[in-house]
Amino acid sequence: MEERLSTQTEIVVKVLKYDGTEHRNWRARLASREGELVVLAAAFAEEVQHNILGLIAAGTISTEYYWLNRWYNVFRFSQPNGELLSYYCNVNLPPKLAADSLTYVDLDIDILVQPNLTFQILDTEDFEANILRYGYTHEVQDGVQKATNDLVELIKAQSFPFNQ
Repeated sequence: MEERLSTQTEIVVKVLKYDGTEHRNWRARLASREGELVVLAAAFAEEVQHNILGLIAAGTISTEYYWLNRWYNVFRFSQPNGELLSYYCNVNLPPKLAADSLTYVDLDIDILVQPNLTFQILDTEDFEANILRYGYTHEVQDGVQKATNDLVELIKAQSFPFNQ
């Protein structure tokens, strides 16, 4: 059954590891929903030190694109004035949307995309280690490879959401 959500609905995003333990969570607002695409909007209330992105200033806007049938999501980070800072892509199991939450299982691989659309694939060592740690199935390993390839193709083609 599809949940009825308005664009004012507050959503808690929950990121899980493959074993089901919660990795992190944050609050966002539903910006839009079109078929399988769910777009959330969030802003950093306080500055955050990220191990790859560096210092994320308070007020940074995060527009988050989740497809309920795809193995990845894309975050567009921008200044409060809308200026693009970067895109950050996560490879994950397709998310689950409920009335007040969106939950996904993180599968380690990330892609950092600069405003000029140069990109860097990250955390491949974590993925390789977690194949053993969590026992990723061959289906999961194949899904991660396909999702990574799909993201790279979208970036290179400057396709949505990398065309904004």
